[in-house]
Amino acid sequence: MTAARQPEPAVEVVEYTDPLCPWSWGSEPVLRRLRAAVAGRVRWRRVYAILFDHDDDPPPDPAAETAWYARYVAGITEHTRAPCAVRLSRVAASSWPSSLVAKAAELQGGDTAEAVLRRLRETVFVLGEPADTAELALAAVRGAPGLDLGRLAADAASPRVLRQVRADRAEARRPVPEVLDPTAGSPHPGVAKETADGSRRYALPTLLLRTAAGYRVVPGWRTFEEYAAAFDDLCPGLLPARDRLPEGGTLSPAAALARYRSLTDPERLLLAQGPWPPPHAVRVETGNGPLWLHPAEAELHPAAQV
Repeated sequence: MTAARQPEPAVEVVEYTDPLCPWSWGSEPVLRRLRAAVAGRVRWRRVYAILFDHDDDPPPDPAAETAWYARYVAGITEHTRAPCAVRLSRVAASSWPSSLVAKAAELQGGDTAEAVLRRLRETVFVLGEPADTAELALAAVRGAPGLDLGRLAADAASPRVLRQVRADRAEARRPVPEVLDPTAGSPHPGVAKETADGSRRYALPTLLLRTAAGYRVVPGWRTFEEYAAAFDDLCPGLLPARDRLPEGGTLSPAAALARYRSLTDPERLLLAQGPWPPPHAVRVETGNGPLWLHPAEAELHPAAQV
């Protein structure tokens, strides 16, 4: 007898992001907790908006541009407390390679896609070497749990995945009206950005929550409570009460490190409860606090090899 097919969740969460975006990196603690809280209750879909595009003009002075961007990222980390690299080698030339690799990883399952995207983010904000070529993106994710690297390379270079990322880029440039005007209450309120061709795209990150009855949008850098309020407004009762508590949905330090394999200090404060660090955690220094790796992750993680 064929098993009955499970119905699709009634709620879709669209996350507009980019592997190399500093605000998306700084939002990971809250978004990781939110994804854990709604797991199995929603369909979560990532859209890669292409922060660094092919048609961006090259900087006339790359060294000055890099110095400016490093200060810009450091300013963001003052708000988010996310790690930043001790030294940034350059501003990313393109988001396409890392976005293609991240999208291709989705074909190998959700957990593998999460691990790959995490490694790609860490190339910029931990190592200071953005994965802005296909070779660098594939090298960065080597050894990620569950990953078939050969398949990933083939899929990332395929017409199918290229079409998907092109569709992502186009979708990110059709923002809903609510994000076109300034919104107060955050150092990064998420006002849609003007692009080189005069169109607008979602600021990153932005979450769009959708049901058949309507949608809510939560742009920019936001608290867990702000995301929860949007879910409550659209789908009352979707988020259990326990997930709203400071300790809601958290794991023991050892279990959190085993589950996520890579945790920043802001993440472990939201996702783990108990004395930190667990005895086996591997500490990696960055320019703004440590990155904590599970020992199995540290064996192959580029940050632990330098």
